[in-house]
Amino acid sequence: MALALKEVYHEDFLFAFGQRVQSVYPSFDVQAFVASIVDESWEALALKGRTRRISTRLGQYLPPHYESALDVLIEIADDCIGFPYLFFPDFVAVHGQAEEHWERSMSALELFTQKSSSEFAIRPFLLRDSKRVLNRMMAWAEHPNEHVRRLASEGCRPRLPWAESLPMFKEDPAPVLAILELLKQDPSVYVRKSVANNLNDISKDHPEVVLAVSKRWQGEHPHTDWIIRHGCRTLIKSAHPDALTLFGYAQDAALTVHASLTIHPNVLSIGEACEIQYELSIRPVDEAYIRVEYAIDFIKANGKANRKSFLLANRIVAGGARLSASRVHNWSDLTTRRHYPGAHRIVLLVNGRKVAESRIVLHQRDD
Repeated sequence: MALALKEVYHEDFLFAFGQRVQSVYPSFDVQAFVASIVDESWEALALKGRTRRISTRLGQYLPPHYESALDVLIEIADDCIGFPYLFFPDFVAVHGQAEEHWERSMSALELFTQKSSSEFAIRPFLLRDSKRVLNRMMAWAEHPNEHVRRLASEGCRPRLPWAESLPMFKEDPAPVLAILELLKQDPSVYVRKSVANNLNDISKDHPEVVLAVSKRWQGEHPHTDWIIRHGCRTLIKSAHPDALTLFGYAQDAALTVHASLTIHPNVLSIGEACEIQYELSIRPVDEAYIRVEYAIDFIKANGKANRKSFLLANRIVAGGARLSASRVHNWSDLTTRRHYPGAHRIVLLVNGRKVAESRIVLHQRDD
């Protein structure tokens, strides 16, 4: 079984890091630093809690003056690269928000994002003074380093996973869109993915705004076309009619002349798997761009249903085409989804329209 992400922080890692700090700041007490972190509550801390504890304790064992402490971290930054060193930018978020430190903190986040990522650490600064930080992010959007350009987009995502939300951008995404305009043809796929994810975030609160931007951007550049297609994925999955039209999906309600959906077995226990088979025939018209999905109305703990869809096919087909395929669906619990006993409805969707349905009955597993 793979180790949890939080396990990147362990005593050996902390001792090695402490010794690296001590090599440039001899008075750093490595033993006391590690002991202050790994106490009786350490094991229960999640990843973000561990990151925050490290950055907080660093403030106690580095020089008391913030900018002097920052100098120490900057001196060893080239040897501290990768995901585990998210506590470098977090140190800035915890200790560097005072007005007199603002410029130095921005420069540090620009540097540290090139070693790990400052996408989480920039958000408290945005919440304090979004206009000032956005001005800096506009400059970052034209930085020669792709990691800094990505920070300009990723840091202002309204709904960045694992991070504080940015309610002002949920309400008015215009300032964010000004940054994305600068990045819509970025040569880096790393940056383009962030721009698309930002658009997708915005689409959940302002679908019409994202569709208007997508219509305006469409056809400007292959990179931009990829961004808007990926950025509208939630709108496409939810069968928003304007999104489907924008990307050329057939909107004929009578597109299919036959469709069936069979599940075997249709009675099973949590942890088991079933085979989902579908068949459908397209009306004999001109070729059509179709998206075939199956969606499951998962029963939740409160008895209500929550739908999640799974892509089966996304392609152009000829008129009169017959499509059939099968997919194994596993009903094991995941970190992102737990299963509960009951009747689960499964529907076959073509371009967002239901064309067939079936049901399975899920039982509690007998251990």
